[in-house]
Amino acid sequence: MYNTNVTNARANLYNLVNMAIDNSEIVNINTRNGNALLISEDDYNSLLETVYIMQDKKTMEAIKEAKENSDNENYWVDESEVNWDV
Repeated sequence: MYNTNVTNARANLYNLVNMAIDNSEIVNINTRNGNALLISEDDYNSLLETVYIMQDKKTMEAIKEAKENSDNENYWVDESEVNWDV
């Protein structure tokens, strides 16, 4: 996380935005009234998707089951056995 104050952020906004977009760097902008974060749209959407998935009980159960069975060789199906035309 890159930390800066609001005065420097104002002077370097273009560079900070590019840092967030190009490097997925979170920019913490400090002010007297509190802090604000600058993140890329891709990172923001990723966070929203993570929250959405974590709120879905069926999906989380499927992830948990897959994790528990990841070492069980009988749990997985070979790719050649999958009917991709469905």
